[in-house]
Amino acid sequence: MTTILKVIVGSRAHGVADSDSDVDYRGVFVLPTREILALGARPKQTAWVEGVPIPEGAEDTARGKVDDTAWEIGHFLNLAVHCNPTILEVFAAPIDLEGFATEDGERLRALFPLVWNPRAVRDAFMGYGLNQRKKFLDNKDGRSAKYAQAYLRTLYQGNVLLREGWLPVDMRPTPIYDTLRRWRERRPDGRPAFAVGAVIDLCEEYRCLVEEAWPVCPQKPDLGRVNDFLLDVRRRYW
Repeated sequence: MTTILKVIVGSRAHGVADSDSDVDYRGVFVLPTREILALGARPKQTAWVEGVPIPEGAEDTARGKVDDTAWEIGHFLNLAVHCNPTILEVFAAPIDLEGFATEDGERLRALFPLVWNPRAVRDAFMGYGLNQRKKFLDNKDGRSAKYAQAYLRTLYQGNVLLREGWLPVDMRPTPIYDTLRRWRERRPDGRPAFAVGAVIDLCEEYRCLVEEAWPVCPQKPDLGRVNDFLLDVRRRYW
């Protein structure tokens, strides 16, 4: 197994972390082609490690656990062409702390304009947003603020991608940043510093923007070139 890309995602990439926030990594690895084609092969599609030590140099800013998840390149690209928001962030997320990109990792990231299409972005980002909305309303694990932030951020990202052709990851320069930070705060009595209705109303505005944007978005993927890249990797990683 050869890791070709590792990026930092989550609250630290989005610019809304505090000292207790987890450190979340996402990566891409390549299995030898002979293992994939072998008789009876059941190749690993994902690798996940949780709770590994905080990377060296991060001790002063990171006290949360580490979540390190990676996908085999074929599985990763299949998820990418279906516009899974978590996967698409890997193309644009920062390489920080112990993250890195090999030459093939950089080539993979350069495929971003070729993998996504407007309808799939609309379906995947709105679907992900609705999933976060449910967790928010259910106050899953007592972390309603986390899911409120994810609900808004995902719809904002989908809207920018459809209208401007790029995926924002760092929320600090965006018009929703102050709102995301405010939703993370708590009142003196311990309650979240937001009204449920205000969260729903703002996210609904961005959902409508996504609905308006996708039918007129001119983006067209090039899956032939994506497949050519994958086959080239398979040949070289025999």
